[in-house]
Amino acid sequence: MGEGRCNPDVDARTIVLVEGTSDQQALEALAVRRGRDLAVEGVSIVPMGGASNIRRFLERLGPHGANVRLAGLCDAGEVDDFRRELERAGIGAELGRRMSRDEMEAHGFFVCDADLEDELIRALGGDVVERVIEAQGETGAFRTLQKQAAQQDRSHAAQLRRFMGTRGGRKIRYARLLVDALDPAAVPRPLDRLLAYL
Repeated sequence: MGEGRCNPDVDARTIVLVEGTSDQQALEALAVRRGRDLAVEGVSIVPMGGASNIRRFLERLGPHGANVRLAGLCDAGEVDDFRRELERAGIGAELGRRMSRDEMEAHGFFVCDADLEDELIRALGGDVVERVIEAQGETGAFRTLQKQAAQQDRSHAAQLRRFMGTRGGRKIRYARLLVDALDPAAVPRPLDRLLAYL
């Protein structure tokens, strides 16, 4: 299934809605590290092709659609859209009151601050992330980015985060690599909590 196409396997026991393929790769890698086989457990992780597609996925899969058990992961910048669409779909709506993040989590939807890459970079630390970049033969490309005028006043973590998004496919490739480098005791909270929820 292509990213963003709203035709996931509704035979899955649980469908996890994520913004993109990098989120899917990270969650699948973490599940493997924890000895879990999500497919056998009836869990399907579905990249939506961006947070703006949440409405159509909820319409198709939520309480007024296939009524599949849902969970999800989004970036902090998308939390209001996710919250609004969850409430619109009848998930967590309570007398028009806005859901808190804790209430979103109670319904299986978790938020990365600021995004997946930021969570992984903070959990690993810049030196470890640079070692992962070096192992991929991309230290030269990262140093070139650091020399750019727009990057020179930014923090090391911000430079690393920018590097992940500078070339197509890099976020996807590094999502799995960074998860594989994590200390099991330092898994970012939203990833840890989401897998525990499943």
